[in-house]
Amino acid sequence: MTIPQSFIQELLTRVDVVDIVGRYVQLKKGGANFMGLCPFHGEKSPSFSVSPAKQFYHCFGCGKNGNAISFLMDHAGMGFVEAVQDLAQSVGLQVPDDDISPQEKERAAAARQKQATLNDVLEKAADAYRRQLRESQRAIGYFKGRGVSGAVAKRYGLGYAPEGWRSLASVFPSYDDPLLEESGLVIVNDEDGGKRYDRFRDRVMFPIRNVKGEYIGFGGRVLGDDKPKYLNSPETPVFHKGRELYGLFEARTPIREAGYALVTEGYMDVVALAQLGFPNAVATLGTACTPEHVQKLLRFTDAVVFSFDGDSAGRRAARKALDGALPHATDTRSIKFLFLPAEHDPDSFIREHGTDAFARHVEQATPLSRFLVESASEGCDLATAEGRAHMASNARPLWTALPDGVLKRQLLGELAELTQLNARDLSDLWGQAAARDGLRAAHHAPPQRQQPRPAADDAPSWDAPPDADGWQPHTESSGPAYDPGYGGYSNQGGYGGQSSYGGSKPPFRKGGDWKSGGGWKKRDKDAPWPPQPRLPRTPAMSRADHAARLLLSHMAFLEELTHDDHTTLAAQPGSHGPLFAWLEAQFHEHGPLAWAVLRESLRDHECEELAVKVMTGSHAQTEGELHELRLELRDLLTRMQIEDIKEQQKLLVLQVAQDPSALERYRALAEKRKELEQIAPKAA
Repeated sequence: MTIPQSFIQELLTRVDVVDIVGRYVQLKKGGANFMGLCPFHGEKSPSFSVSPAKQFYHCFGCGKNGNAISFLMDHAGMGFVEAVQDLAQSVGLQVPDDDISPQEKERAAAARQKQATLNDVLEKAADAYRRQLRESQRAIGYFKGRGVSGAVAKRYGLGYAPEGWRSLASVFPSYDDPLLEESGLVIVNDEDGGKRYDRFRDRVMFPIRNVKGEYIGFGGRVLGDDKPKYLNSPETPVFHKGRELYGLFEARTPIREAGYALVTEGYMDVVALAQLGFPNAVATLGTACTPEHVQKLLRFTDAVVFSFDGDSAGRRAARKALDGALPHATDTRSIKFLFLPAEHDPDSFIREHGTDAFARHVEQATPLSRFLVESASEGCDLATAEGRAHMASNARPLWTALPDGVLKRQLLGELAELTQLNARDLSDLWGQAAARDGLRAAHHAPPQRQQPRPAADDAPSWDAPPDADGWQPHTESSGPAYDPGYGGYSNQGGYGGQSSYGGSKPPFRKGGDWKSGGGWKKRDKDAPWPPQPRLPRTPAMSRADHAARLLLSHMAFLEELTHDDHTTLAAQPGSHGPLFAWLEAQFHEHGPLAWAVLRESLRDHECEELAVKVMTGSHAQTEGELHELRLELRDLLTRMQIEDIKEQQKLLVLQVAQDPSALERYRALAEKRKELEQIAPKAA
């Protein structure tokens, strides 16, 4: 699969490397960047920096650096294509393929344009609903009665859809615009001659945003006694209830800070919890919790707590959430279930018992393992053989859905004990049942032609027998090789091409080394590992290098430069001048871009080597406040102009004998140099 370079650049402008790294590393704000313990080497003091401005990460300890794609490849073990697809899915993009037909590409481009257009329509409606809220004392009174402050209302963009059938007609120039129906804002009654009217009327409004902050839908709560009490936007090209969570955009940072996500049942639960000190809450959108919901949350944290009412409806909702969470319940994640008393929701519980009591309930919530056993045992009399057999039958699909690991094996032992069997017997019985299910599925499935498996030349496949230590070599294709020193990927074959390992990762190693001819070469288990090479020393940086580093890191600074600044930069010798000229052209065409995006645009460019050099290593970390960095750039440019004037004066001295006007030019330059030296008195 060949992924176009333009898509990689667009993808990197959409994702936030802080969010991506934050899935796996606990980050804390440190100046302009986020800091955490490096996931690539053991350390006790954080030296791992993630820059929101550059969309790049860098470890001062081991030197590892890169963008969001390389992080998933290096840390999560994904191949290049898998990492791109993972990121694209998180921001709602479809990964294109250069091999697809022009017609399919055109359709994909049209779909992306339609999505952006619908987002704009919904945002315009959200602005109108917010304005209406300020004019409706009745709607304001509802939120005040629920204890919601103006600050929280503003943070979540709360609004009000006024009474009347066609209120949006005053918001949009054409009420007959098909986009209003397609976005779910307007209903068209085909049985009444195509009559149009607003979907949301006399309701307080909760705008729904995706993780990028784009408006994708609304939830509305009725103020009177009309039904339904809550009304959601319908499924649209930009809104899919089974994938989105209300409040996730607002809760991203609080989730990282609190260390867990709190999943509730409704919009008001989220808003009320934020008001009461739990801004890390999100809610499903009137549907059961799905695996996609859980996967999305686990990109921000390794701990999720589902909060449900203690009544039967709450138990049923928790049971569905369990099904969605099981495939993601690895050994390093914590998934819990909090059941409040039947008469309480989170809002009422906190108001009656306080935030500390609610926090204790969260901490003491039921772990997934215990809730799995309780769910499997529900309605089963474990005092009888029949009841234990029924429980085992209930538990099999739940246990099977768990990923392999210590948790799954521990639960097998616990479930076996409850059924009064040993773990091996229970595993064998479940294995036989799974085989029977597979045979039935195969019997009803249409026949498929088996595809031949491509064979590697000299590397063993997964089907090869394990070596003496029990390892099987790993040959999974990983896409292009990532070169940390260059902040990118090897360019052999382009994206999706062969890596420097010949299209596969080097095999695992345990107690031996991989020989070039294939197979393992035994290593003495007591022999020490070979010494690790030292990181190369950072080369000395020139003023032009420093200026390039600052402008590549903060492209918006270009807008503040004078004509003389641009002239000085463009006149720099070697590759520096062309690099500054290229950067200015990119700024005029695209506006300010993060370094991660610029890095992709530079591939195979004549200035690529220089740009990567100045942006690689500890010197590339532009620490400090923006105004300090602007002053640093101003000082560099002033000194560079002084040096430029000195060189011009040397040439003019040689020309004075033949050209009397050279003396006047020399004096004018001397005056300008004097002014600049007053700005930078320490300049040589």
